[in-house]
Amino acid sequence: MAGGGGFGPGPGTGKQYPGNLTAYVMVTCVIAAMGGLIFGYDIGISGGVTSMDSFLEKFFPAVYKKEKADDSTNQYCKFDSVTLTLFTSSLYLAALLSSIVASTVTRKLGRKLSMLFGGVLFCAGALINGFAQNVLMLIVGRILLGFGIGFANQAVPLYLSEMAPYKYRGALNIGFQLSVTSGILAANLLNYGFAKISGGWGWRLSLGGAMVPALIISVGSLLLPETPNSLIERGRQDEARSKLKRIRGLSNVDEEFYDLVAACEASMKIEHPWRNLLRRKYRPHLTMAIAIPFFQQFTGINVIMFYAPVLFKTIGFGGDASLISAVVTGGVNVLATGVSIYGVDKWGRRFLFLVGGVQMLICQVVVAICIGLKFGVNGNPGALPEWYAVVVVLFICTYVAGFACSWGPLGWLVPSEIFPLEIRSAAQSLNVSVNMIFTFIVAQVFLTMLCRLKFGLFLFFAFFVVVMTFFIYFFLPETKNIPIEEMVVVWQKHWFWSRFVAEDDRNNGSVEMDINGGDKSRKV
Repeated sequence: MAGGGGFGPGPGTGKQYPGNLTAYVMVTCVIAAMGGLIFGYDIGISGGVTSMDSFLEKFFPAVYKKEKADDSTNQYCKFDSVTLTLFTSSLYLAALLSSIVASTVTRKLGRKLSMLFGGVLFCAGALINGFAQNVLMLIVGRILLGFGIGFANQAVPLYLSEMAPYKYRGALNIGFQLSVTSGILAANLLNYGFAKISGGWGWRLSLGGAMVPALIISVGSLLLPETPNSLIERGRQDEARSKLKRIRGLSNVDEEFYDLVAACEASMKIEHPWRNLLRRKYRPHLTMAIAIPFFQQFTGINVIMFYAPVLFKTIGFGGDASLISAVVTGGVNVLATGVSIYGVDKWGRRFLFLVGGVQMLICQVVVAICIGLKFGVNGNPGALPEWYAVVVVLFICTYVAGFACSWGPLGWLVPSEIFPLEIRSAAQSLNVSVNMIFTFIVAQVFLTMLCRLKFGLFLFFAFFVVVMTFFIYFFLPETKNIPIEEMVVVWQKHWFWSRFVAEDDRNNGSVEMDINGGDKSRKV
C-alpha cells in the first residue's frame, strides 16, 4: 500500500538540498518556538486558578458554594458551570476569529509581524486579567489572550518549518510544542506556589504572569530574521537569497532558491487562496487541515490539561495534592515531548502517531474502569485508598506521555509542512481555526459532559482515538526527509490521494529563469 502502511521514509523526488544545521538556525528557531509559551502558559494557568478557592469565591460564588457542599455531593457534577467554562473557552473562540485575520497578515506582511501582534495582544489580555474586578473583565482579558494565540499559532509553526533544513524540520518544529509543554509546566508550578499566598490574591499573579511569555515572544519577534519564503513572497528576492545562504551556511543555494521562487511564482497567480483550497488537487491538504486539528482535540488531552487540578480534586485529592498532580503531568508532558524531538526525524511521523494512539487508548480505558469502579454512576466514591490515587495518576501520566510524543507536537508539525506556498497561509489559518473551534467546544462542554457521561467520558474520547489511529494508518503518508516545497510527491504516490493529485501538478509553477545574466536558462 503505497504511502499507506509502514514506517519507512516517504517517497521523495531525489532532491537533497545542501545545508547545515547552523548555530544561526538553531538560535532563530529556539527564539521563534518561544511563541508556544503563551499557549502553554494559558492552558496551565486557566485550570489552576479555577481550582483556587479565592478565585472561585470572587468570580464564581455558585460553583464555590457547590464545591464546599457535603462530601456526598455527586463528584461528577461539582464544577458543572456554564459561566466557569466560558471563562476558559472564550479564549479559543477569539483565537479562531483572529487566526483568519492572521492568515492575511502572515502572507502579506510576514511571519515576524504576526508573532509580534500575538505577543502584544496576549500581553494586554494578561494585564486586564491580572487586575480583573468582575467576570466581564475576565472575559475581555481572555478574548485578548485568544487574539494573541491566534496570531502566534498561525505564524510560529510556519516560521519553523520554513527556516529549518528539511532533514531537521521535524525536531526544530517540535520546539514549538516543547515550548507549549514548558509553558504548561511553568504555569502549574506557579499555581502551586501562588495558591499558598495568604490573603487569597495569588490568582492575580498567576493570570498577570502571562505577561512574561508575552514579552518574550514580542521582543523575540523583533530580533528574528524573516524567512526566505516570506521575503520571496513579498518580492524581496535578493534579500531572500542572502538570507538563505546564511541560514544554510553555504555560498551556493541556487537549487533551493530557484525552487522557492518557482513556488512563489505559482502562489502569486492565486488571487483567492481560500477559494483555491477547494480545488480538487488540494483535497488531501484540505482534509488534513481539518482532520488533524479535529482529532488532536478529540484525543481528550484538554480534559486532562485544562482541568487537571479540577479533575484530580474531583477524583478526591485535596487542593494541594491536585496541583502537585498537575505539576507531575506537566513534567511528563515536557519529557515526552523531548522523546518526540529525538525520534521524529529518525522514526518518522506515522510511527509516533500510531504508537501514541495505542498508548492513549489503553490508558483511557483503564482510567475509565478505575473511576467507574470507585465512583459508579452516582459519583459518590467514599474513602479513596492511596493505591487507587497512585494507579489513576500513573495511567494519566502514561496517557499524557503518549499524547506528548505523538498528537501533541505532530498535530502542529504535519499541517505546517504539507501545504504548498500558494495555499500555505490560508491552509494554516484553517488548521488553527479548526483547532481552536474544537478546543472551544471541548472546553465549553467538558464539565457538562463529565456530569452527564461520568466515567464514560473517557470512553467517549477513547472511541475517537481508535478512529484517528486508523485514519493515520490509511490516509497520512510519511513526510520525514521530504523538502517542504517537494511535498506534493507524497500525495502523488499515495494509494488514495494520488487520484486527486496529478503527476504534472509539481511542475505547474515552473518558470524559466536567466542564471548569472548569461544565455543559459534553467527550468525550475
